[in-house]
Amino acid sequence: MRRLFPVPARTSADSSAETTAGAREAGEPEAGTRAAEERAAEDRAAEDRAAGTRAAEEDREWGLDELADAYAYPEPPHGPSGAFLRANMVSSLDGAAHHDGRSKPLSSDADMRIFGVLRGLADAVVVGAETVRLEGYRPARAREAFAERRAALGQAPAPAIAVVSASLDLDFSMPLFTEPLVPTIVITGAAAVAERIERARAAGAEVVFAGAGPSGRVDAAAVVSALAEFGHTRLLTEGGPTLLAQFAAAGVLDELCLAVAPLVTAGDAKRIMDGAELGEPEQFTLDSVLEEAGFLFTRYRRIHQ
Repeated sequence: MRRLFPVPARTSADSSAETTAGAREAGEPEAGTRAAEERAAEDRAAEDRAAGTRAAEEDREWGLDELADAYAYPEPPHGPSGAFLRANMVSSLDGAAHHDGRSKPLSSDADMRIFGVLRGLADAVVVGAETVRLEGYRPARAREAFAERRAALGQAPAPAIAVVSASLDLDFSMPLFTEPLVPTIVITGAAAVAERIERARAAGAEVVFAGAGPSGRVDAAAVVSALAEFGHTRLLTEGGPTLLAQFAAAGVLDELCLAVAPLVTAGDAKRIMDGAELGEPEQFTLDSVLEEAGFLFTRYRRIHQ
């Protein structure tokens, strides 16, 4: 993996190297003199700085701590919604968010490492019910690599999974509900059937209501506010495309981490967002780009007006 953007700063190393080269052209001090010793020390420092720049640019496997630093949430992690919501999605070159109904065929080892890191940093992972069904979601697990970092921030050992479902048409015998380290949260609307609410609670899930309108739909902005009230302010959504479009339309999506796979699929798969067109396009700014094996791992931050 290598960083493509922002480009590592090279000014100091390059300037030192150019200064050293110019001095050599002008003539080196006599060996053994104090000036020669100082010049040698300057040369070594310039080489060390240049080596650091090359290390930032070289293609190598990044450690989990290094990736966690690169993807750290802003502190405090509060956008205008009261929390900071980032999305993590993958797309083919021709815009498909999945192949044969699942995102895994578009993924890679590096993509899965970043997937794990983003989960390791989050308080809660927000996901739509359809994605839970299609992807066979399981509870997040505690990972030793992030234990110290999470403890320092007062986070639970693993993020909670928060499932958004207006109908609560879910299989509550799934491990997501029966085996979580942190209780799974179910976020629903006013039209949820009382029997399904009780089944969710009986399975150990926390039931949260977000949206009291007559339509019975879940209000995307209320999802973020409700989780913030639970103390979950570092939020990660993994879609699917319908839920992500709802977050974008509600103006609560703060960051998009988009992996672009060097693959084409054709077909009629959904884009990473599938919903009504926004009245005005939301503007984001490029924060970083990493590359490995042709995959681009981009990170865009929303520009709040």
